[in-house]
Amino acid sequence: MKKVIALLLAVLMMLSLSACAQKAGQQNIESMAPEEAVQAESEAPAEEAGTDRLAEIKERGYITIATEGNWAPWTYHDENDNLVGLDIEIGQLIADGLGVKAEFQETNWDSILAGVSSGRFDIACNGVGYSEERAESFTFSDPYVYDRTVLVVRDDNTDITSFEDLAGKNTTNSPNSLYAQQALDLGAEVTYVDTLNETLSMVIDGRADATLNAEVSINDYMKEHPDAPLKVVCKGQGAPIAYPVMKDASTETLIAEVNRILAEARDSGKLAEISMKYFDLDLTTP
Repeated sequence: MKKVIALLLAVLMMLSLSACAQKAGQQNIESMAPEEAVQAESEAPAEEAGTDRLAEIKERGYITIATEGNWAPWTYHDENDNLVGLDIEIGQLIADGLGVKAEFQETNWDSILAGVSSGRFDIACNGVGYSEERAESFTFSDPYVYDRTVLVVRDDNTDITSFEDLAGKNTTNSPNSLYAQQALDLGAEVTYVDTLNETLSMVIDGRADATLNAEVSINDYMKEHPDAPLKVVCKGQGAPIAYPVMKDASTETLIAEVNRILAEARDSGKLAEISMKYFDLDLTTP
């Protein structure tokens, strides 16, 4: 009998403590603001639901911008090792327009789009060509410049004179670039390298038959290396270049602000000025 009474007392004490805890917890929720009570009861923090990337950027005070830093004249280092280029200036313009600092993070091309997709980078400023396929995975800004794809071979090459001649040939480009995909679509075999200098060295040394690349980048390279045994044998149509962000509802306000800043820079002539500075051409219109 004593054991039974002791057991009953223990159960009653546990029920009493549970009731007190439940009452205290309920009082804590009732003392909260309505929106805090909903958060506590659902155990789903409000800041994790419907996060706005633009608000995050402004709160932290800087925007992370992915760029290669080795693809002139888009993004490269000058003689004093300063990071410069068309995309660097426009990236800074975007940061200024958002009222935050620009934090450029240099990485290889193959990591740029992956980093944007994962949210590691807020945006990529690296001469990224727009395509419908890429638009399935990223939200793009309005185009800020238009550039043509050119076909480059050694100056003594007479076998390749058109894009169609790439079928069965060996080309070289950065992995996951539109130029590499174009070469594959034309029936070429692609050898992947990281930089433009490596790409053109492959062609010069005969390790690749040709390469596809941005006309302005090839023009810039030839200005720096006028004696390079290379020639352009074919040019494509102008293609839009735009800035990608993560494809998600959280980036809608960010891309709207980027488009606003680009539109203002276009209307003021600032975009054309930057294009002339780095390309010697105004490529801001189709």
